[in-house]
Amino acid sequence: MPRVKRGNKRVQRRKKILGLAKGYRLTKSKLHRSAKESVDRALRFSYRDRRTKKRDFRSLFIIRLGAAARENNISYSRFIGGLRKAGITLDRRVLAEIAIKDPETFAKIADSARAALATA
Repeated sequence: MPRVKRGNKRVQRRKKILGLAKGYRLTKSKLHRSAKESVDRALRFSYRDRRTKKRDFRSLFIIRLGAAARENNISYSRFIGGLRKAGITLDRRVLAEIAIKDPETFAKIADSARAALATA
């Protein structure tokens, strides 16, 4: 049976791994085996943390909204409940941005949430 020389495919695969490991220190960016381990680990972390980032930012938005809502004399949970009853469909990211950049507008939104709670 003839011997198989991998040729191009092998070179391309190693080149891809070493390209992904560019910027790593010492052996991890030079030697294929070490680079492969490091790249695999980094890819696992990046996959996991793309999901974790969404959770982290949502909790940050909730903290910011809670603080802004308290400044307007309403708790976070009542604020969100009032928004639902008032039919305001802004998400937490946008609300947190408004709370930081435009407190007057946020105060109006909080008033409409409070009014919706009072009528219901």
